[in-house]
Amino acid sequence: MSKYIQILGLILFCLALLIFTGMLGLGSITLNEESLQVDAEYHKNAILAAAKAEGIYNTPVSNIKFITAYSNVIAQASKQLESEIETKLPEGVQPWDYAIADWRAKNYISATVKTGADGPVNRNPLLFCFLTFGLAIIGGLLYIIPKFNEPKGIKHDGIYHDSLTRGITSNFRNALLLITIMGILIYGFFKLQDYFWPLVTICLALLISYFVFFRQDSKSNHPQRSVSPNRIGWLGVIAGTYMLIFYVLLYWAPSYIQNWITMVNPISEMLSGNPASQWFLYGLMYTCIVIVMGVRMLTKYQHNTYQKIRTASVMFFQTAFAFLIPEMLVRLNRPWFDFKNFWPLDYDFFYKYNIDQLTSSGSLGLAMLIWGILAIIIGIPLMTYFLGKRWYCSWVCGCGGLAETLGDPWRQLSDKSMRAWKYERFIIHGVLAFAIIMTAFVLGHYFTGVSNILGMNVESVKSWYGFFIGAGFSGVVGTGFYPLMGNRVWCRFGCPLAAYLGLVQRFKSRFRITTNGGQCISCGNCSTYCEMGIDVRAYAQKGQDIVRSSCVGCGVCSAVCPRGVLRLENGSGDIAQRTDAMRTIHITEDQIQILT
Repeated sequence: MSKYIQILGLILFCLALLIFTGMLGLGSITLNEESLQVDAEYHKNAILAAAKAEGIYNTPVSNIKFITAYSNVIAQASKQLESEIETKLPEGVQPWDYAIADWRAKNYISATVKTGADGPVNRNPLLFCFLTFGLAIIGGLLYIIPKFNEPKGIKHDGIYHDSLTRGITSNFRNALLLITIMGILIYGFFKLQDYFWPLVTICLALLISYFVFFRQDSKSNHPQRSVSPNRIGWLGVIAGTYMLIFYVLLYWAPSYIQNWITMVNPISEMLSGNPASQWFLYGLMYTCIVIVMGVRMLTKYQHNTYQKIRTASVMFFQTAFAFLIPEMLVRLNRPWFDFKNFWPLDYDFFYKYNIDQLTSSGSLGLAMLIWGILAIIIGIPLMTYFLGKRWYCSWVCGCGGLAETLGDPWRQLSDKSMRAWKYERFIIHGVLAFAIIMTAFVLGHYFTGVSNILGMNVESVKSWYGFFIGAGFSGVVGTGFYPLMGNRVWCRFGCPLAAYLGLVQRFKSRFRITTNGGQCISCGNCSTYCEMGIDVRAYAQKGQDIVRSSCVGCGVCSAVCPRGVLRLENGSGDIAQRTDAMRTIHITEDQIQILT
């Protein structure tokens, strides 16, 4: 019976995904004087003239075709306005405001798509919300809940034989990663009209590769545990590609997903009183995924109390602190604020607009600002000292919550090789340094009003960090590559807050994973399931505590160990020595002597 329930759940989920994807092409958009949303009369006249010439004025056009056609109309209107600057420039209007800038063109497209759209989704948003979100949730739970009846404990369930969770060959993975990164850089060049930062990024990538391959003895006799299979898991490739496309549309082409945004409008208006945006859509989807896949985590680790409590924690913090409370604050005319999101992960916390918004929102806004600053200076180091970075990365963080729930089926794909570790150390600490420098520029501009610091434009630095790190790295690559590189790509290689927490954990924290090497049978479960690419077995065989700064203390290595070799512990007795001393177990006739 359970098998048939799971099949029904899988069918419902696939149906919801099919409807969700097909919605992109439903309906039409009409451009006329009522639907045209512009800032200035001269822009309106130029756009209407170009639209009539293009033949799309007052004519219903399908969603995808309209966005392309309307983009061409705005481009033609902008060229016409540019040619009139010297002869028809209105009094008091600056030349750069007379033509239609790229950012303004995107706002015009987005506004017109909202006001001029018509179709089944606009007329029945709640129906489509049920047919997508509702059916997906029901289908997912029908597939997952019967797993509670399975025997407790980790099962070797063919993860390396399943096409969805097998992973891909190293050459194919590297090729896909290179294509994705180069595509983001090229798009960033055209989007930001700035060649400097893409060029700097390429140079830094080449420099890091040089240090990893040639300067750090990458062929030394260290563990080189690769997870690359001999065959490609094509279902995983398809899943990863779908997620990549979703994030590209979400971040850089939201006009194409207006139907998705429209269907969640009633929920947004109920919670915050405002129409939905792409970020509300993403927040709702994110929360639903964490809850449903969190239930899956509860079934998989039902034998381990620590894992059940940890999973319930990330489900709670995502639902309450990341989604419901911020929306309710907006409903109460207060600033949208995620109390669990801290700088430098929350990289725009010190942006002028955010500081001004908080300081102008009365005592609550000021309390939010003080909360964020005190958390960075006092709260985060103190919590990490006592509990390690697990208190945030595995119990609170939204990125970690998605990785631990949605990404859990692919946790075994994290590369355990020494070379991957070297890349990790260079890149994640480089992102942290970039975040610190960018924030210093932002604060310098805020307090002095100087827009160029050390020869660099502050807005340019902010734009590139937000584009490449905030969107490209954390979203497109960090989540889209779950089925290809494991579930902690962003946390392991890019998150600046994880880097900050890791530094505190490695050198000052009481937390570590202790090992009893005499009990290790070298089954490899711990290394297989480590999502952060740590070859845990190598530590266990040597009886060495695991104090890697990348360890997020998820405890899964301990949960899957059949001999109880690994324990998550706090202690300060050897805090000054354990990060630089190799502890080796020597077995004698009468005792096990631990020497340092």
